[in-house]
Amino acid sequence: MQDAAEKHKIRRKPLSDAAPVAASVRKDHGVFKISSHHSSHARLNAPTLVLIASSAIILTRCVDLLMLFNTLGVSGALAFVQRSIQTWALTLISFASLLVVAIDIRCAFVIIKGRSWGRWLYLLVQLGVTGYLWAASLGWGYPELFSIAGASKREIFQALVAQKAPDLLVLFLLFVPPSSRRFFRLQ
Repeated sequence: MQDAAEKHKIRRKPLSDAAPVAASVRKDHGVFKISSHHSSHARLNAPTLVLIASSAIILTRCVDLLMLFNTLGVSGALAFVQRSIQTWALTLISFASLLVVAIDIRCAFVIIKGRSWGRWLYLLVQLGVTGYLWAASLGWGYPELFSIAGASKREIFQALVAQKAPDLLVLFLLFVPPSSRRFFRLQ
């Protein structure tokens, strides 16, 4: 008797193997009917390297802010804000730096979703930031609110490469590995 009952048990697929179900409600001859259908389009999971890169973007921005406030302290942070609002140019640079952080974090979330424009925007932002830091550090641009100290161009360049190394690694993870390129191409 027990064997017969086991034969007639309903076997269900585990939830992880089940295809996504989309439900729709339609009106047919005055009666509402609920129908469901399985989606035939599978969505690729983000490769590990893409997840690492997007997590690194978010973490480096958050750690940068924490280290800045830890280094400056409360009085130093207030002095920095007061200095950055002395002229319109300094205020513009300060707001631009906050905008860069917001854009970087937005790019990280877009990259996880597989949108290729997120990695290209991140690349463009990093080129702009690196160009500004290089120019401001050499004294070519005003204002020099954010700059890298150094006695020669070589020292400044070495410090700039060291500072931008995490961003270079993230860009490498987003553009070079075949799995990353395939993920963005197929989305």
